[in-house]
Amino acid sequence: MAVTTLAELFLHAAGHQKPDALMQKLGGRFQPISTAELVDRVRRLARAFDKRGLTREDRVALMAENGPHWPIVDFATLCTGAALVTVYPTLRADQAAYIVHDSQSKILFVQNREQLDGLMAHRKELPGVELFVLIDAHGNDADEAGGSVVEGAEVTTLTALILEGDDFDAEAFGDRIHAIRPDDLATLIYTSGTTGEPKGVMLTHGNIVSNMHAALSLFDIKKEFQALSFLPLAHSYERTIDYCYFHQGCSIAYAESVQTLAEDLGLVKPHLFVSVPRVYEKVLGKIQENVARSSAVKQKIFEWAQGVAREALPARTRGKSPGGLLGLQLALADKLVFGKIKERLGGRFLFAFSGGAPLAREIGEFFWGAGIEIYEGYGLTETSPVIAVNTPGNTKIGTVGRPFPKVEVAIAEDGEILSRGPNTMRGYWNKPEATAEAIDADGWFHTGDIGEIDAEGFLRITDRKKEIIVNAYGKNIAPAPIENQLKTSRFISQAVIIGDRRKFLAALVVPDFEGVAAWAEHQKLDVDTADPEALAGDPRVRALIEKEVAAVNQDLAHYEQIVAFDLIPHEFTIEGGELTPTQKVKRRIIDSKYDDRIDAMYDRTSAPAPADTSAHRAR
Repeated sequence: MAVTTLAELFLHAAGHQKPDALMQKLGGRFQPISTAELVDRVRRLARAFDKRGLTREDRVALMAENGPHWPIVDFATLCTGAALVTVYPTLRADQAAYIVHDSQSKILFVQNREQLDGLMAHRKELPGVELFVLIDAHGNDADEAGGSVVEGAEVTTLTALILEGDDFDAEAFGDRIHAIRPDDLATLIYTSGTTGEPKGVMLTHGNIVSNMHAALSLFDIKKEFQALSFLPLAHSYERTIDYCYFHQGCSIAYAESVQTLAEDLGLVKPHLFVSVPRVYEKVLGKIQENVARSSAVKQKIFEWAQGVAREALPARTRGKSPGGLLGLQLALADKLVFGKIKERLGGRFLFAFSGGAPLAREIGEFFWGAGIEIYEGYGLTETSPVIAVNTPGNTKIGTVGRPFPKVEVAIAEDGEILSRGPNTMRGYWNKPEATAEAIDADGWFHTGDIGEIDAEGFLRITDRKKEIIVNAYGKNIAPAPIENQLKTSRFISQAVIIGDRRKFLAALVVPDFEGVAAWAEHQKLDVDTADPEALAGDPRVRALIEKEVAAVNQDLAHYEQIVAFDLIPHEFTIEGGELTPTQKVKRRIIDSKYDDRIDAMYDRTSAPAPADTSAHRAR
């Protein structure tokens, strides 16, 4: 029987009977959890929900990092017929409280005591929450939490709640699953809010399942594959691909954190994973740094290998292996250079996905040339999430591929990308006006992104409609492509372009402090290379970054060129409020947070003379 709901997906996944369905890092090693254990915990938790009076009209909120607890709570909720509300664990307590309150969640799972205490400080804003559940409860935490009552709500632990369901009935559990329909609400995922108030995206079982089936029709994901999960499951991107893993019977290993990713790759040795461009940028930056520190001979070999890879790129993106002399050279380049990169990915790596933000062309070309297949795609939470993706044998770097099966894509007169299909959300929770604004009368979802479709049907994204900069001369400038160009430098980690209603563009630049430190040590500069403040404030480092900016400017039209920049001595982060949980820049927050720096840049820099604004990029 074909899977039509996420509850049916759970029944399907239960049939795989793997000894290592899930893997969790404990004590520095990945410990397995079998399919049988997963199924047992889900059934018990679903029964506990039932005994607690959870109905198909209710919602359960989950605020936690990735781990085995995630699918346990998720599937138990879905199999009960209720909807899961995802809350990013990096949110402040007041932001999390807003989502829990707005969604009218009845049960709230939190990962740790700190999150619990933070939300308890907002208890008056959460009158609908009847049960708080602590996931990571150890020792005294477990004793204190189990069965206690705080301001009218019970507090318990995940372990204790699962024990409440010891009397589950397998037949009744199955009957409830079969009563769930594709049009039933499966989840509320709140937009990360780069602009405005977060909105709860209503996705049905059918929305997500349609996206899962489309992905599996394009990519050969095998039962014996080991997958690594490290992007937040609170977002639809990782969550939907994890559903693909469950459907196919892959083992899923949950990385300890993004910070331990290099170590976890070596331990898990995954065949595939999904990521955002930021991770690939960091991997490439580390490679460039290592090459810069190596001998002149090794640098020459690396440069030669890159040249061979560029020649082989057209064949590799078509899924072919070049023959003749190029084939022999490529085999040698793989052995001497590119094979070592694959080893850093665990040694069994086959392919990965990139989404959430544009992947710079240079980064895509490097990895594909090295034989590391990264399939860039595009989508939004509102589209469950994938709209288009590059696929094996049909990849065009610089695009996000062709539309998913059964998904339509059109370009509006103003360049906005429109999408329509079975993956399109039901609407925004309790926001009919916002829903009507996003989905027109013909069912087209307005993405807010600007793009174009080429003659071969590949979709190219140019920028966010709301993020287009309009300078003082009325010229429209897309900041993301310029930022991506800057980040291809091994000395630049992050960049944000400024310039709306101003006479010229400026940039806030975060140096890649590892790369800059290595350069400074090689130059034997008398600067504390372990101090980001010292590096960012050193005039010689500024001169280095200035050269990198000038190199990018050479390929830009006059009005797109960066005239001024300032070095930020720390990374933009989720915790700092500058990034969304999927690593998108919150431009309004950055404009406000760094307004003094931005004003100072413009005050000390004279505006260049206006040039011919009809110029185009020299590409």
